Amino acid sequence: MAISLSKGQKIDLTKTNPGLTKVLVGLGWDTNKYDGGNDFDLDTSVFLLDENGKAASEADFIFYNNLVGGNGSVEHTGDNRTGEGSGDDEVIKVNLSQVPASISKIAFTITIHDAEARSQNFGQVSNAYVRILNEDSNSELIRYDLGEDFSIETAVVVGELYRHGAEWKFNAIGSGYQGGLGSLVKDYGLDV
Repeated sequence: MAISLSKGQKIDLTKTNPGLTKVLVGLGWDTNKYDGGNDFDLDTSVFLLDENGKAASEADFIFYNNLVGGNGSVEHTGDNRTGEGSGDDEVIKVNLSQVPASISKIAFTITIHDAEARSQNFGQVSNAYVRILNEDSNSELIRYDLGEDFSIETAVVVGELYRHGAEWKFNAIGSGYQGGLGSLVKDYGLDV
């Protein structure tokens, strides 16, 4: 049975699941109906970070135009342009045993594509979540529902997988950002 987390909660992933190496990180959301006339396109991006919380290069920024990073240990399975239907909207595969030693954290984010131009924000998004599954058994291990009401934010850092000694843990972050993907990219040490 999956463990449900609340904002700021940290939990062991590999210690409580011995032998776990391959995980699926599923992210999902629904968009509220509004009269802006534009479709929503939410995107999952992943940042591979060093011990200082920075990405070493653009290769450590995984998104719809760069689907694989970390020497193949992290793979974005593709862009879902509508987010319609139930289940995960976008999925990231992570082979924890293959993540380069220089990577201390793997940050998972959701942004709204062209949010400013379309006058969209996370106040118009509901039921956003992240969940971690054992890839081999497809069983859900951890789930974090972002119940927070983001009103003006156009990007959210959902959570992080991070190293703790030889083990991997998950931190449910749920922090909103204004400035969309560009502000996240800068915060993680890359040029836009």
